[in-house]
Amino acid sequence: MRLFLSIFLCVSVLIQGAVVADSLAERQGWQVMPTSLGYEALVGNLKASIKKEGMLLVTQASASSGAKGRGLTIPGNRIIGVYRNDYAVRMLEASVAAGIEAPIRFYVTENSDGTATLSWKTPGFVFGPYMAEGGVALKELAAELDQVFLTIAEGAVASK
Repeated sequence: MRLFLSIFLCVSVLIQGAVVADSLAERQGWQVMPTSLGYEALVGNLKASIKKEGMLLVTQASASSGAKGRGLTIPGNRIIGVYRNDYAVRMLEASVAAGIEAPIRFYVTENSDGTATLSWKTPGFVFGPYMAEGGVALKELAAELDQVFLTIAEGAVASK
């Protein structure tokens, strides 16, 4: 009986862990937007929305693409860094230390049901540790970027 109970508990923990690992939970300072879009469609929409809003795709990385090159298959994920030079100049004028946070990143993750989720740390949250140093200028920049990132995200998750 003890063996059965131990096995049952281990399987239950594994199943619960798998469910939790499938999607991103809300976190302080994050925006999380589940979608009905597939992973590739959401990545494409995000890239188009970044361009439409006049921002630049500065960096991108994907563990799933790297794994695929090694013959492994894992759920799709892509980190896309977004910024623009005029924002960078304003940020650095307010706080040189805040420069380490640029570009600000979106995260696209594939769910087991074939849909994808778009998430990001809001610029206001990302720049939070530098607000005392950056003052009003950094606070205003972060608020402006919060809206830009939200607009990009809303454009990306809209079914096209």
